[in-house]
Amino acid sequence: MLNFKLKRLPALVTCLCLWLQLPAQDNTALLREAKQLELKFDEAGALEKYKQAAEADASNTNALVKCAELSCSIGNREKDAASKAGYFSKAFAYAQKAYANDSANADACYAMALVNYRMAALGTGNKELTENIKQTKIFADKSLAANSNNAKANYVLGMWHFELIRSGWLKKKGVKDFYNKIPDTQVDSAAWFMEKARSIDPYFAQDHLDLAKVYIYDHQPAKALEVLNKLVKLPNRIYDDAAYKAEGKQLLAKNQ
Repeated sequence: MLNFKLKRLPALVTCLCLWLQLPAQDNTALLREAKQLELKFDEAGALEKYKQAAEADASNTNALVKCAELSCSIGNREKDAASKAGYFSKAFAYAQKAYANDSANADACYAMALVNYRMAALGTGNKELTENIKQTKIFADKSLAANSNNAKANYVLGMWHFELIRSGWLKKKGVKDFYNKIPDTQVDSAAWFMEKARSIDPYFAQDHLDLAKVYIYDHQPAKALEVLNKLVKLPNRIYDDAAYKAEGKQLLAKNQ
């Protein structure tokens, strides 16, 4: 009987090892499916797959970052303010989990910066808006400290500078007081970070569009046209790229 049990032991060990590998294999498949759906511009479908991957493995920082990013992307297209806020709230929860997993991860820090940036656009009260603006800067800086070549973090920081200058943020007293303590916040700073994002990722359509807007705002039409001419020729990589390019074509026709 003992010999029989010993003979079965290797088989049992093999079965146990295979059983332990199944979750990892399933998660790999989920992430692969999610990426394929992204390439097909099915963000809602991709988000569901990334959610499943994050639920299966709470330590998967990449899946959590993608959940935050796609929730922001989908939510930003919502017309209803409450629906938009709901997506951003979920995105914030995913970003917090990613950051809790690895606070030194450049993408996790970027996700926190992105969510705070999107939440600032909701037009909430002065206190919340000021906090979102502060946190956007803090986490964008953290992301770039971890990886200065993170294109998306450079873009968010560029937009942070640009929004402080041109948007209604400064109409809020708390934000105005905060802004006055930042002497280097100017249009050149916005252009610098967004140009860096473009150099890192030359196919980043959203960055091209907003960089052109920075140059138009700064009365530099030649630079704006150069960026727009490149934008309209870029391939579509994500769902929103078609809309970015369409807006770019309108700006190009208006500024030529």
